[in-house]
Formats: sequence, C-alpha cells, structure tokens
Amino acid sequence: MTMAKFGRLIGASLGPGDPDLITIKAYKALKSEAIWSYPIRKQGAKSFALQIALNAGFQLPETNIPLIFPMTHDPEKLASYWHKAAEAVLVPLSAGLDVVFLVEGDASTYSTFGHLVRTVQEKEPSIKTETIAGVSSFNAAAAISGEMLVEVEETMAIVPAGYGVKLLEKLMVDFDTLVLLKVKPLLDDIIELAEKYDMVSQCSFIEKAGTNEEIVVKDIRTLKGKTVNYLSLIIIHNPHRQRVEIIRGCKKKCNDSGQPQGIAPT
Repeated sequence: MTMAKFGRLIGASLGPGDPDLITIKAYKALKSEAIWSYPIRKQGAKSFALQIALNAGFQLPETNIPLIFPMTHDPEKLASYWHKAAEAVLVPLSAGLDVVFLVEGDASTYSTFGHLVRTVQEKEPSIKTETIAGVSSFNAAAAISGEMLVEVEETMAIVPAGYGVKLLEKLMVDFDTLVLLKVKPLLDDIIELAEKYDMVSQCSFIEKAGTNEEIVVKDIRTLKGKTVNYLSLIIIHNPHRQRVEIIRGCKKKCNDSGQPQGIAPT
C-alpha cells in the first residue's frame, strides 16, 4: 500500500513591513511553486502580509488562498475559523502541493501560523511544516528608533500591553527593557505609568515599523488622548530594575594535555 504524499505547510516570515527586510529564504519560498495563502480579517479585506510581498515586486499568483482570521477573542468563533482555514489549505496539501503561508513579522512570535499548524496537524498529523524565521516588529522598531533593545547581562520582557499596568509594574522589578505590543487600548494608562515612575524619557513609541507610514515618537506624553494604529508598540528602558547576582560560568585553563591546570593526570 502506497502512503499518500502530502505537501509541506511553510510559514514565510516577511518582516514588519519593509520589503527589504524579507529574508533570502522567505524570498525563495515566495518564488517557489508553492500555493500562496495569507491572512485577512474579514471577507474582501486587504492582507497586510500579502501587501509586503506585493511591495517586494511579487505578483499575486492566480491560485491563492485567503484565510479569514477575525479580530475576536471568542474561542468558539476562532476555533470555527481555524477549522475552515485548515480545511482550505488541506486541499492542495493533500494533492502533494506545498502551501506557503505569508506572515507579517516573525512566524514564531504572536502569529496566526501557530494556530494554523496545530489545526492542520490535528486533522492530518503526517503533514510536515516549516517555519522561516523573520524580522520581528520590535527588532525593527529598535533599529528605527536608534536604540539597543538589551545589552550585556540585561533582561527583556515582551508582553501585549493588554495585560494591564499592574503586570507592567511587577515586571519592572526584573527587566531592564519592556517591549509593550498592541498598545492602542491602554496608551493613556501606559503614559501615566511612565510619568508616575519618571520614565517618559526612557520610552519610544513606534507605529507601523518598517512601512512608509512608520511613526517614531520619543515624548510619549504628546500622544495622550490620541488614537493610534493597532500596529503600535512602546519600548521602555527601565531604570528601576532591581539587580541580582548573576551566576557566572567557571572557565578552567587547560594545559597541553587537555587537563585543567593544577590537576595532575591520573
């Protein structure tokens, strides 16, 4: 009995928006014979991930699969759409064709690709997947704003701002850098937190990093009361981190025989 040969499901990370940040590996995946698939929020809506590929000079292949991933937190609705998305890509995968799923940013970081992979493999466990790493929004944002995310022996936390300022206050104890994603709903609360702890000068707001519409704001107080885009983040360099002792490795110098110095060979 011959085993059915399935195509691969490939997550192609396209970076935050600048087509020049598409990696060579992702570029090759887009140029391959794989069927393109990409996320949209609702029927007929534009796909940000697809637009990155088009801005890089690609043409949308005649055969393509838009997948609806709505902006909702309702687990039942989400599960229904993941099921439909998995069924859609399983058609070419079952015919032995590769499917490349276009992802903005990095496919392993807060991406719909993870949900798609899990749902597809629940239905057909033998399907192979591949994740092509890419430039995340916060990496690009740090580069655009001209700052380091973390340096030697520093710590960093990356959290959706929706967890609230109480959690952020707790994280300030342990982390030198806080990267707050999706800050739109809590922007004023974050600004008040920065003012409370005298951290305004340590904050950078970046919107639509890597696109033609990118905005960098160093004084976040100027944003109070304003509506910002969903694709916005804030980087905070936290001066209130409480330092603890670092456990360092023990380096032993070896003599020519390969034995650590001061220890005689047995």
